[in-house]
Amino acid sequence: MNTSELKRLARRSQGPAAGAAAARFLERASAAGLVDVAYGFADSPFGPLLVAMSKRGVVRLAYPNEAADEVLDDLASQVSPRVLESLGATDQVRRELDEYFEGRRRSFSVPADFALSRGFSRRILERTARIPFGDVATYAQMAEAAGSPRAARAAGNALGSNPIPIVVPCHRVVHSDGGLGGYTGGSERKVVLLRLEGALDEGAARPRSPGGPRH
Repeated sequence: MNTSELKRLARRSQGPAAGAAAARFLERASAAGLVDVAYGFADSPFGPLLVAMSKRGVVRLAYPNEAADEVLDDLASQVSPRVLESLGATDQVRRELDEYFEGRRRSFSVPADFALSRGFSRRILERTARIPFGDVATYAQMAEAAGSPRAARAAGNALGSNPIPIVVPCHRVVHSDGGLGGYTGGSERKVVLLRLEGALDEGAARPRSPGGPRH
């Protein structure tokens, strides 16, 4: 039985007692180590974010426009079929996201799990994770940091498919000419995040001068 089927079964359960029993089952399964990927939902200015934790770290963060069932089925096929909802297992990342959006956190202590990325894309995301809060880097800088200085466009494609936005801050990567560039969550969300971090002043159309990733 996959995650989607479990969720449908839970919705068909009658009464609060059945719902509480289902919740206890999910938490006990997580505590017993029977869950390879735990997921939950975090509040954000953009709506509820689906966050998924593997045993190595945050493996997925999805904006509200992504269908939750599709995200979970993708995790089940690419990471592990043992995917269950767990408030306890996702508590730390949800708390850190709250602190980030409230302006009380500048970096995430939860590790990133790059299991959904391979090769060049993974190298780009690993370097992107090192861009400090409040700074920006260019696509060309990220390509060079990943060992392929002429692959700026490929770097943009890798960042556009980033499975862990915000935690792996692809919003901090911009064009060399100062343009914002694209974003996996949409340009409006990119602007919000850059302004939250002080990299884009209110009313400004361009971010501050790029500094680049830290090695």
